[in-house]
Amino acid sequence: MMDVTYTPYIDPDFEFLLERIHPPRVSVDNDIYPDCSLIMVDSANKHGVLLEMVQVLTDLDLLISKSYISSDGGWLMDVFHVTDQQGYKLTDQNLIHQIQEAICTSRLPNKEARPRGLSADHVAFEMTGLDRPGLMSEMSAILAEMDCHISAAVAWTHKGRAACIIYVGAGGMTDPAQAAQVRSHLENVVEAHHHEDERHSVTLAAPSPHTERRLHQLMAADRDYDQCCSCCNGNSEWDGINVYGGCRKEQRKGQIGTHVKIQRCKETGYSIVTVRSRDRPKLLFDTVCALTDLNYVVHHAAIGSQGSTAFQEYYVTDKNGTLETDSEKHRVTKCLIAATERRVSHGLSLKICTKNRTGLLSDVTRVLRENGLSITGAEIGIRGENAVGTFYLKDATGEDVSPETMEVVRREIGGRTVFENVSPGTSPEATPSRTSSGEEEGMKFSLRGLIWSQLEWLSGNFKPT
Repeated sequence: MMDVTYTPYIDPDFEFLLERIHPPRVSVDNDIYPDCSLIMVDSANKHGVLLEMVQVLTDLDLLISKSYISSDGGWLMDVFHVTDQQGYKLTDQNLIHQIQEAICTSRLPNKEARPRGLSADHVAFEMTGLDRPGLMSEMSAILAEMDCHISAAVAWTHKGRAACIIYVGAGGMTDPAQAAQVRSHLENVVEAHHHEDERHSVTLAAPSPHTERRLHQLMAADRDYDQCCSCCNGNSEWDGINVYGGCRKEQRKGQIGTHVKIQRCKETGYSIVTVRSRDRPKLLFDTVCALTDLNYVVHHAAIGSQGSTAFQEYYVTDKNGTLETDSEKHRVTKCLIAATERRVSHGLSLKICTKNRTGLLSDVTRVLRENGLSITGAEIGIRGENAVGTFYLKDATGEDVSPETMEVVRREIGGRTVFENVSPGTSPEATPSRTSSGEEEGMKFSLRGLIWSQLEWLSGNFKPT
């Protein structure tokens, strides 16, 4: 006799019911600390909501210096210490209202599924593969030759791998044959210097709601993390997995690499993931993005910094329990190290602002290539009638770029161009996080005590209404 299994029907909108009954409550307090604003959120909890909130704050160019997360059960209570890019409190009421509205809107279903600043009439070419000098120049040249109008482009490189997303006006892409032809030409460029069976991909896709998260996913799928760390033996005192990131050259120079430890907390049943790295903007987003895409749930967390060093401690589980095996611990560790290092650039940055025109990206990248400069990262978009963006560069020989080369590049690109040196091992836009007054100074590696000391304060300040 055939066994029949019945499963209940669950309305797809059911998960949003609690949020309709108890919508997120977002408050901004400027009175507790003299040098930062506190953004406090209490809301119904669901997988990925922490990333959504951090993504909102990151997209608004806010700097998060500290954070305390508590999201056990069906409710979350999160606190973020934030400033603007200049290190000041958030006193603009329009900005405060925008934060509150954006966090609440991010929780709603059927959100607009495209990056900010792009209309619905755009498509995205997504590329991953082996990094090499001139790759972005060749790709943008192909798009210019085929009359594809580039509206934005973002590229990262890490450990010899590259990922790039180029947004173009749909235009001729509505013709499947034309779209296939463009994709085929791009694929020929990407695989031109690949070895046999080496990983690479070129796809035509709808724009992702968040470009930087999509870049993380592309590079993770390309397994850039496989070459990102050297493993040490487990520390017997800590009884955990102990892995360092960063190249050996940087470690020899005493620069701060990424250091990850994972251990099991038997009392709570959580796995404790601790990350120490150089502090920089968007670090929290990158780490939470990696944990979320690995399907780990953050129940509690404390994030802070001392000087130029950032400390993050997460109490996590996944749907199958905790991080049980050494192989899974090493996989998570490598992914976290890669997530913190992909955005980091060093050497030279070139900031440009010039009148937008067809073929501009092709022309700019050609100038860089012809002057012996390799692109290690890039972000360019359109603002009004101008194209604005930043390219992170290195000399093909590994030497510093000469003033003569900089002057030639400025002259040939035109518009407003500014070269800036970026300190090794740091994010180009990084500035040291400031420690809020009244907070404990001399933060130690383990933030466990801070988590539990803050939970009592959190529970007294957040109550569902």
